[in-house]
Amino acid sequence: MPTVPISMRKFKEILRLKYGAELSHRQIGRSLRISPSVVSRYANRAAQLGIKQWPLPPSWDDTALHRAFLQTQVKMKKHSLPDWATVHKELRNKCVTLQLLWEEYDERNPSGFYSYNHYCRLYRDWLKTTSPSMRQVHKAGEKLFVDYCGPTVDITHPDTGEIRTAQIFVAVLGASSYTWIEATWSQQLEDWVMGYESCSLFPVAWGCS
Repeated sequence: MPTVPISMRKFKEILRLKYGAELSHRQIGRSLRISPSVVSRYANRAAQLGIKQWPLPPSWDDTALHRAFLQTQVKMKKHSLPDWATVHKELRNKCVTLQLLWEEYDERNPSGFYSYNHYCRLYRDWLKTTSPSMRQVHKAGEKLFVDYCGPTVDITHPDTGEIRTAQIFVAVLGASSYTWIEATWSQQLEDWVMGYESCSLFPVAWGCS
């Protein structure tokens, strides 16, 4: 795989987050939407050049950085593609996301380079090759799809410290995918009605998902 450079801005963000904010390489990768292994390569290369602090010394202006670092190739070996069928199956599990699966994949393949965005694109491309699905066309403002999502959220009372579990009501407009999210204490009829009322100014007709 050819060398994948990063921009001057992103390189300086790596240094700022590593030495200024003291974040881990995984946290930096998540913040910048790049692989933690890529963060490690560039951070290690910077350390070899004596760059281990933030703010940068005056001698390390953009020109010096570009000459010493950004024009230096960082080699990245190609590695195997993920098993997209397994990824697709894992996504059916509660609380499993593409972000989580990408992080696990990157840990198993530290010598390769697939950014989170690239990983998602590859998955979407694979998805198009699987069994066809019925295409639905929604007119703007015509339908609202509502449901409660699986995960719940613990709410702590600021005064008493009592912890209660809240259900998450989700409503999505069909055409625009604009989303309304609201926490309720249960999924009883009155909670459904309250959720509908909260977003009832927008759609013309409603349909349950």
